[in-house]
Amino acid sequence: MFKNWLYDHRDQELNMFKSEDVGAMTVLAYLVYLAISVPLTIWVARTLSHNGRVFLVDVFDGNDDFADAVNRLLVVGFYLVNLGFVTLFLRSRDTVADARGAIEQLSMKLGTVLVVLGVLHLLNVWIFNAIRRRSQQVEMTTPPVPPNNVIAQGPPQDGPFQPVPGMPFTGSRPPMPSGY
Repeated sequence: MFKNWLYDHRDQELNMFKSEDVGAMTVLAYLVYLAISVPLTIWVARTLSHNGRVFLVDVFDGNDDFADAVNRLLVVGFYLVNLGFVTLFLRSRDTVADARGAIEQLSMKLGTVLVVLGVLHLLNVWIFNAIRRRSQQVEMTTPPVPPNNVIAQGPPQDGPFQPVPGMPFTGSRPPMPSGY
């Protein structure tokens, strides 16, 4: 009896998904991809917005209102770019025939989304760090207090850094000993 059943069913595939289930498996893979990538994008945007506020306040010299406005604009741009990428990347040329194919396709898609999220984050940090560096360089080139007097040029007297009589010495460092 078992031998007859086995002989009658030998040409059937051992695949647990029938050919009509291939379309359903592809749709299921799409839904799982969206169910993971959209909340992941929202979580990353909120985390970056919350933790990046301190950095933006520092970049914009303590201007809280301006930093908050830029932070909100960055979040909106982040959502638009990443959710647009997620939906464009949803389409696949391959059909998903089984669970292994679904997992492989999901891992490729989610891995790509994570790499794009990371690259965009690093690009934002790099741009704002460049803005911050430039603002700090401007602060370093302007003196905090204008000079009150200038050392007049005259013949050296007993050393290279002697003040001219009647004019106070305004150097910021003591003179170097000879030999240096």
